[in-house]
Amino acid sequence: MKSLLSSLFGINVDIPNLDADAFANMLDQDNNSILIDVRTLEENTAIRIPNTKLIDIHEVNFLDKIGKLDRSKSYFVYCRSGNRSYVACRQMKNLGFEKVFNLRGGIISWNGDIEEG
Repeated sequence: MKSLLSSLFGINVDIPNLDADAFANMLDQDNNSILIDVRTLEENTAIRIPNTKLIDIHEVNFLDKIGKLDRSKSYFVYCRSGNRSYVACRQMKNLGFEKVFNLRGGIISWNGDIEEG
């Protein structure tokens, strides 16, 4: 059940904020998932988790790009430290996405494979 603040302001407080191990395990087990990096192109180019879709949260058309995604899929979202991705997850939930997961601690907490350059 939504809280009063959630009902009044559209704030979803039920964003799963997963540590790196839980995030990796759920991502591996979900065959209907998309991994989204909400950092800048420069950050993504320097280092990223493999098979990432880049949608920069600071771009003016961020919500338009997010809004075009398939709501039946699961979305695993990350940034550098987990803050921007948490905001992105909240925005996605407010747009009607049901399965949205944030990487707590961002890519700096990631223990799995990475791509550089």
